[in-house]
Amino acid sequence: MNGQRKNLVVRRYIWRFSASMTLYVAFLCLAVSEFRRGHPTGAVAYLLAVLPSIPIIGTIASVGLYLAEEKDEFQRTVLVQSMLWGIGATLAATSVWGFLENFVAVRHMEPFLVYPMFCFFVGIFTPMLKARYR
Repeated sequence: MNGQRKNLVVRRYIWRFSASMTLYVAFLCLAVSEFRRGHPTGAVAYLLAVLPSIPIIGTIASVGLYLAEEKDEFQRTVLVQSMLWGIGATLAATSVWGFLENFVAVRHMEPFLVYPMFCFFVGIFTPMLKARYR
């Protein structure tokens, strides 16, 4: 039963995360397409500009739900530690880049890249932490 519960929790997490990312791609494509061809203005422009961020909020919620549902303390601990290391690495990288932007001629980093950067770092730290505990 415990293995079935774990699989169910993981499957729900994967489904929620995948659904959110599918909506993200669809909403991003819609927004880019509309801004390239239609040049929307007013409330429609604001709605289209914000639309891709809504599924990102869904991915964050799916992680929170997973942490609430996961009963395996090891799995929760690894994810929480991975996220903490990911936050730290993201804060360090964006701080360094911000100072580079202020003092030398480097390209501006768009704020919408911060969340993918965080996910990248979490993806790096998760297997490292799992290996640490083996």
